[in-house]
Amino acid sequence: MTLGRKIVAAATLLTLLVVTGALVSWLFASPATAQGVRVAMDPDLVRWAFASAAAAAGLATLAAGYAVATVGTAAVGALAEKPELFGRLLVLVGLAEGIAIYGLIVAVLIFNRVS
Repeated sequence: MTLGRKIVAAATLLTLLVVTGALVSWLFASPATAQGVRVAMDPDLVRWAFASAAAAAGLATLAAGYAVATVGTAAVGALAEKPELFGRLLVLVGLAEGIAIYGLIVAVLIFNRVS
């Protein structure tokens, strides 16, 4: 198994774990509480927020896995011919990985908006 496929497999596994956790939270979500006082909140809103956060994180992780696999493969090929390009190629792979971080940030912002 190549490195790119391992990364895609790891990203897919992470996505499945996030989506499963979000679905469990979506099914058993209760309204938010503030210092023991229940706040009137539509349960459907909370469920859709969990589903949206899971979709944001999951799709961003899949996209980042694909991007890192594609850019990483090209980077290894370029490094084989010109090792002095290591710094530039590391930046490109880091930018591809940043997609997953943006998805996580969006998921956190969705959770903060609901609670």
